[in-house]
Amino acid sequence: MVTLAKERRYLPLRSTRYLGRTMQRYYLLTRYQRLWGRPLKRPLAWVTSGAPVEILRALRIDPVYPENYGAICGARRVAPELCRAAEAAGYSPDLCSYARAGIGAILRPDLAPMGGLPRPDLLVTCNNICGTVLKWYEALARRFNVPLFILDTPFVTGELKQHTVDYVLEQLRGLVGGLERLTGRRLKPADLQKCISLSNEAVRLWGEIRNLCRHRPSPLNTPDLFVHMAPIVVLRGTAGAVAYYRRLYDEVKERVRAGQAAVAGERYRLLWDNIAIWYQLFRFYHLFSERGACFVTDTYTGGWAAGLAPGDPLESLARTYTAIFLNRSVDFRVRQMVDLIRDYEVDGFVMHSNRSCKPYSLVQEEIRRRVMNETGVPGLLVEADMTDARVYAEEPVRNRVQAFLETLEMTV
Repeated sequence: MVTLAKERRYLPLRSTRYLGRTMQRYYLLTRYQRLWGRPLKRPLAWVTSGAPVEILRALRIDPVYPENYGAICGARRVAPELCRAAEAAGYSPDLCSYARAGIGAILRPDLAPMGGLPRPDLLVTCNNICGTVLKWYEALARRFNVPLFILDTPFVTGELKQHTVDYVLEQLRGLVGGLERLTGRRLKPADLQKCISLSNEAVRLWGEIRNLCRHRPSPLNTPDLFVHMAPIVVLRGTAGAVAYYRRLYDEVKERVRAGQAAVAGERYRLLWDNIAIWYQLFRFYHLFSERGACFVTDTYTGGWAAGLAPGDPLESLARTYTAIFLNRSVDFRVRQMVDLIRDYEVDGFVMHSNRSCKPYSLVQEEIRRRVMNETGVPGLLVEADMTDARVYAEEPVRNRVQAFLETLEMTV
């Protein structure tokens, strides 16, 4: 990031320093709360990113996110070694690199950032993001010998039907009952409503921050969104997340008022599709920013910008967590991208064909074709992996990016 700032192409955020302290405090609290004599009062849960964490927080269960930790492993460039450790233990190289890196961190904590994640007391997984998490968490449950709670959300092919909501709602009631038995506590409606209200406020702020990127020039580049999405995931349902996004919103709003651009001399406005290439986060996007191209929006970080509807709290959770975009049809995802292109006045889009995330990536070519036909803007498909740098071919990627940018120069 420092290199890019020196080249006057990329403007870093002051809030990044505060983000570092926020995330450091979060990981310290989850790691060392046991040393304070409270292991039974505040159990620790490993949770998938699409699980209804508000229920856990209301029951004073501390959540930890192995997927977020996988992103940290990727950004720190240790994921390949951790993946090798998992592969040496018999896990297939074709598995999600978040799963392999997470398992590798258990097997080789000496290689893992922060020595790996603290041991869980329970596991909670939801298949609204992918099916791999089910087998991943089953493997974790066997390794740690702890309870595993599974939430099954049917794939939504069209509009979300009431019978689907009822099916998920019944499972949420079962989840609540199981967690109450495990913790010896009752879920208080007021506590759950408080967590939901805090989630909604953080989501509202996050959505407004993303919306500020509609301005010309955009005050943020998508790498900013990827970095600063961490609290909306790991601190969802807390006052800490709300405080953080108020600070970030104020800084981004200040940029808009001052006409400050995330990418100096913004010429092209782009959309990003899929998870970040964590080990190449700023280096990869510099290929674009050095030519005045800014990623003003994306499909991934917006997945955490969906608020919970008013009404019965559990039914609201059932609707929201079932209808996230990765659990929706190709038609939905095409419409999502077309709307983003029009709302943010996008000149082109780049899709990360992510070797690890198959639900996200397998249909991208069809989506690319349909979005290009409907909008007339060019789209580029780049093959990589979110954390496993072994599959990243820098020169071919650079050549394809350069060809894409030359196409933009001729069409914009």
